[in-house]
Amino acid sequence: MSAWPGKYVIGLTGNIATGKSVVRKMLEHLGAYGIDADALAHRAIAQGAPGYQPLINTFGKWILAPDGQIDRAKLGRVVFNDPEGMAQLEAIVHPLVVQAVDILIRRSGQRVVVLEAIKLIESGLANKCDALWITYAPYDTQLSRLMNKRGMTETAARQRINAQTPQEKRFALAGVVIRNESSFEDTWQQVYTAWQRTFPSAEVETEAEALQPSRAVAGEWTVYRARPREAGDIAGLITQMSQGKRRATREDIMAAFGEKAFLLLRVDGRVMGLVGWKVENLVARTDDVFIDSNIAMVDALRVLLNELERVSRELQCEISLLFLPPEYHSQEVVLRALGYQRRTVQNLGVSAWEEAAIESMPAGSLMYFKQLRQDRVLRPV
Repeated sequence: MSAWPGKYVIGLTGNIATGKSVVRKMLEHLGAYGIDADALAHRAIAQGAPGYQPLINTFGKWILAPDGQIDRAKLGRVVFNDPEGMAQLEAIVHPLVVQAVDILIRRSGQRVVVLEAIKLIESGLANKCDALWITYAPYDTQLSRLMNKRGMTETAARQRINAQTPQEKRFALAGVVIRNESSFEDTWQQVYTAWQRTFPSAEVETEAEALQPSRAVAGEWTVYRARPREAGDIAGLITQMSQGKRRATREDIMAAFGEKAFLLLRVDGRVMGLVGWKVENLVARTDDVFIDSNIAMVDALRVLLNELERVSRELQCEISLLFLPPEYHSQEVVLRALGYQRRTVQNLGVSAWEEAAIESMPAGSLMYFKQLRQDRVLRPV
């Protein structure tokens, strides 16, 4: 039994570049509330957060970047090959992450929680979970992902991989091993099968619906959350609604389900709009908005964004960021009426929010900001 009464907590871990975040997203599609403990660790050392000054006191001001934030790359170079320095870092950050995880799990409305952390076992967090899931990928796949997706040199990538515990040594501890070495659909099938084994099949469907309430009715208009099985339909809708400017395939959308979710808008039984958005580090980020030209843009935006915000609040998001193409500038009056303001990355004011914008903002897009809650995890204590 987990340390959180009334919750079933899946601890998810695995070595670098083995697809932990993809598996977490898949579990979220099935109804789990996802927490990225590593992202919380980054929050814990941001300027103004409770771990910031203790780290400076321990390692010195030279770890600061010109903007006053802690330069994680500099800090990493200090502790990476220094066990004593790593122990000092973890002694500062780990209790703060545990505190934040506890707050998020207790506040969450979902019964099932997936807690992702690269050091889940070493930190002792695994002992608080009901089940342990481990992701696996072959060495060459890890190497390719680090070089192609994270821009590492081969030498740096090999160093990062070789510094970790060999993957196979963790398998004996795991209740579930997800081999993330083939297609998205293969990984999805493994996750779905393990989910069904964990929860009786009769419970899975009702649980998923109950944990992810995603319907909002406004007159004859209904918004609902799409499932991966609708990937082909979504690809066709994006191609159609963009008038061919963006051609998507079923494979594209299946891959997209590894990092985001889609809300679909039905009008009189026909899908007439969709948004694609993801929640990471308590920030909702929307980078796909498609609305059929046969319905009113104003009404469609209002219904879609209201539902997106409702679900994002349930996921404890602090803010909502919209990344829209320049043609949406004509809808700025509508967006302001819905509480969104044009912002630049530099004036978001919170480092975690700025990082979210930098990570997710497509080139050439406009960014709109709305705060969803006033309280923030890992403010100074």
